Amino acid sequence: MPFDHRELRNAFGCFATGVTIITTLDRNAEKIGITANSFTSLSLDPPLVLFCVADKINSFEAFEACRHFNVNVLNEEQVDLSNNFARSSDDKWDGIAHGVGRNGCPLFDGALATLECDKHAMYEGGDHLIIVGKVTDMSYDRSNGRPLLYFQGDYARLA
Repeated sequence: MPFDHRELRNAFGCFATGVTIITTLDRNAEKIGITANSFTSLSLDPPLVLFCVADKINSFEAFEACRHFNVNVLNEEQVDLSNNFARSSDDKWDGIAHGVGRNGCPLFDGALATLECDKHAMYEGGDHLIIVGKVTDMSYDRSNGRPLLYFQGDYARLA
């Protein structure tokens, strides 16, 4: 049975997710970053995570070709950062403070967690590419920070 894409998206939106910014470097060592809520842990042994990237975005080829990427799990105060990397623009990095992980990919201060990853595998998933990464380094906020959430097409907060 075919589904109306808007209605299907509305149904998918009933599942609250955390918000991340996935970063990598393209073939010219230019910084790439996208906001993604299609992220999940996959395995503890080996330590694997995955995210999905739409095949229609400008940075698709960079993620398809990358060897490393970083996952920045955003806190509830990082809405502006999330919005910045959710847009398609060549100037996403202008004025954006960030560090660099051991793998060379950007990391953001204040993130609830950062996961540095080596690309482990890729799988086709309809109009998305599923990218699996092996976690090689990590840090996380031990002070009970609050996550930035996405629910029904908008940001949400924990009660």
